[in-house]
Amino acid sequence: MGLKNDKFPSSAAFDAINDTLQSSEADRKDAIKQGNAVFAFTLKNKAGETESWHIDLKEKGAVGSGLGNKPTVTLSLSDEDFGKLVAGQANAQRLFMSGKLKIKGDVMKATKMQPILSKAQTKAKL
Repeated sequence: MGLKNDKFPSSAAFDAINDTLQSSEADRKDAIKQGNAVFAFTLKNKAGETESWHIDLKEKGAVGSGLGNKPTVTLSLSDEDFGKLVAGQANAQRLFMSGKLKIKGDVMKATKMQPILSKAQTKAKL
């Protein structure tokens, strides 16, 4: 079952991230070593609906729906901005500074997310 939700077009990126993590044991272990956290994402679509996903880089090295088990950091942003972030068209720091990205939890861990999102850029068709 895919993680993509049609109401949230950029959610296809979660499938791409999961595929990347599952395709190579070495990549997965490397991502867990680099991330060492559970990253939760809450996206808001144009209709005002919200949905959450998480990337577990603490134990499993997998992506799932919902906030996951005790997220280390939760990032809240619009579906559109998440799509731009994954595509490399937006900068997380700029989104944060402009109030478009809200971070709860360990802000420093949030900075570890960019390399993982970069791996998805090559696979996600957003």
